[in-house]
Amino acid sequence: MAKNLLKANPFRWSLLIAIAVFVNLHRTVLHRWLGIDFVISAIDSAVHTILLAAAVAIVAQVLAFYRPAREKYTFVAIFTGGISFLWAGLVIWILQLAYSDNLLYMQWLSDTTPIRFALGWTVITGCGFAVFFVYEMQEQQEALARKEAAEKLAREAELYKLRQQLQPHFLFNSLNSINALVTIRPEEARQMIQKLSDFLRGTLKKEDQLWITLKEELQYLQLYLDIEKVRFRHRLTTNVIQDEDVQPMQIPPMLLQPVVENAIKFGLYDTTEAITIEIKAWQENGVLMVSVSNPFDPALQSQPSLGTGFGLNSISRRLYLLFGRQDLLETKINDHIFTTVIKVPQLHDKSSSDR
Repeated sequence: MAKNLLKANPFRWSLLIAIAVFVNLHRTVLHRWLGIDFVISAIDSAVHTILLAAAVAIVAQVLAFYRPAREKYTFVAIFTGGISFLWAGLVIWILQLAYSDNLLYMQWLSDTTPIRFALGWTVITGCGFAVFFVYEMQEQQEALARKEAAEKLAREAELYKLRQQLQPHFLFNSLNSINALVTIRPEEARQMIQKLSDFLRGTLKKEDQLWITLKEELQYLQLYLDIEKVRFRHRLTTNVIQDEDVQPMQIPPMLLQPVVENAIKFGLYDTTEAITIEIKAWQENGVLMVSVSNPFDPALQSQPSLGTGFGLNSISRRLYLLFGRQDLLETKINDHIFTTVIKVPQLHDKSSSDR
């Protein structure tokens, strides 16, 4: 429901100021230009203007609580026209009652009644439509605010769901690796369990954070890489290259781990050779750019570009929910190197869009 304008101080002050201006203007016209007695002109103007303000207030009050879904403009026109007739009739009745013995004034009042009604109808109808549009705009803004709030809740719920899905997805893979190591390399299995514990503890600490610095994200990513290096030993090497000015830039937590997991999957799973995964971070026009590159064997992976799986799809969806853009994740192949590029815009209002 729209906010009643009569309860708004700016509207009430505007109405009081309008009453004062109209009373003096009306009195001046009657007394100085038309030669009407000062007292009569003062009472005439006061009756006209005060009742006119009351009529406008009634229109504002009614329209605050009732506006039909259909034929709105017709309703406002008919309603304000009816109020105008009532206003004019009440004004004429009061003035006639007050000066019934003044025949000259009574004749002049009768002659000017059409003009009085036309002016009153213009003011009441004009104010009625103005108030109507103000109420309509208020309701549209409230509806838009409710829609945005609902969309924000849905977006945050989906973001939370995506983040919650990442942990068991990674956890299952890690437990399978520990299971494979526990009999053949028990010491490394123990190390992997310890690192996995540290990794999950860090996940819990970041559960309520929607944004962290790139430096923190890379430190968190290193825990994951330590786990995978226990698993793959000398076969896995990582090379992290970053410009110094990108470390304080913001990034959603756990955004890079699925990308690196994807790189390890398609770089190591189908080969026994050692590989190097390269992670680069830089900025372009205030946008944080992060790329993850891994080699692949096209003879073993006939369609590497299709192997995006849950990890990259979840990242693409998260970036869309956060920024409303579909162009923030790219993949490309060049000389048997599969590269994923993530773009994280920095010029956005985190407080309004993500919290």
